[in-house]
Amino acid sequence: MRRNSFCSMKGTIVDLVPAGQGGRRADGCLLFAAIEDTDGNTVNFFINPDTYVVDFTTLSVGMMATFWYRNDAPMPLIYPPQYTAVVVAEERSDRNVDVSYYSNSLVNEEQTLQLNLDGTVDVRTVNNQYFQASPANHNLVVIYSSSTRSIPAQTTPSTVVVLCDRNCG
Repeated sequence: MRRNSFCSMKGTIVDLVPAGQGGRRADGCLLFAAIEDTDGNTVNFFINPDTYVVDFTTLSVGMMATFWYRNDAPMPLIYPPQYTAVVVAEERSDRNVDVSYYSNSLVNEEQTLQLNLDGTVDVRTVNNQYFQASPANHNLVVIYSSSTRSIPAQTTPSTVVVLCDRNCG
């Protein structure tokens, strides 16, 4: 079994400003988001041009959102913690979002969700192009509305986004 590739944090965006990284000035391509969870903990995220924002939603202060970041990414040992967001999704009651590596049998790393791809599922890349291969053995963003109560839960998602990068399985 693989170690989970992604961790997440859900909270309210309390600050969203242009940022620079590595001593560079802010050029408008990088955003700095501070989010606060329900316990009052703050985590900072960099949102760069490679960050996939579900539904291409414009993020704003006061919005409840979930930020996913790579579990093995380097991070500075500072407080509050700072991560580079891989995926961001606004919290909505009409959908669920899972970000994980999916195996050959289309089961996520946590063994909690299995995909049923019936030919109607929209499978895309982060730049909104049709994905022309099998999404199995890739890091995926899975957007779905409901699932079974089985273990693992099964769903026919509305959209699957393949995170094509050098860290794909």
